[in-house]
Amino acid sequence: MKKMFIKGIVVSSALLLLIACKKEEPIAAVIDTNQIKEEIQAKENEFADTYNAGIVKNIGYHADDAITYPQNSQPIVGKAAIVEFLKAHRDTISVGHKISFKTNEVFTSNDGAQVVEIGYYKIADSTDAIVNSGNYMSLFVKKDGKYVCLRDMSTSDLPNE
Repeated sequence: MKKMFIKGIVVSSALLLLIACKKEEPIAAVIDTNQIKEEIQAKENEFADTYNAGIVKNIGYHADDAITYPQNSQPIVGKAAIVEFLKAHRDTISVGHKISFKTNEVFTSNDGAQVVEIGYYKIADSTDAIVNSGNYMSLFVKKDGKYVCLRDMSTSDLPNE
């Protein structure tokens, strides 16, 4: 009887120890999606303002290893190649037009290190008539405390010709 009592105490103690030592789940960081949406929209505004001013340069929008998937073109790989593509596009197609971006939604990872942005763009001529518009999706990653675009693609609302 004494052995059963001791065995019961040992088993109970072991169970209590296991319960007490249960690893607590880490508390997820509180992610302020509105603040992140504002931060991404500010990046889009800076991109549009720079582009519309006729200045196409590295403004910290794209990551070094970014890939963009432009409409009716092969993917453009790397920040330097993307800047060159944008320069050529600006010089041959977009002169006299203004582009703008609207961040509609952002979806963030649990730690806020990655953000998928869903947005709308429009291109207007000098009379403010829309010459092109559509939707885009961009993947941002946080590097050195700032978001940079790692992947992006867009689609036009214009019908195929």
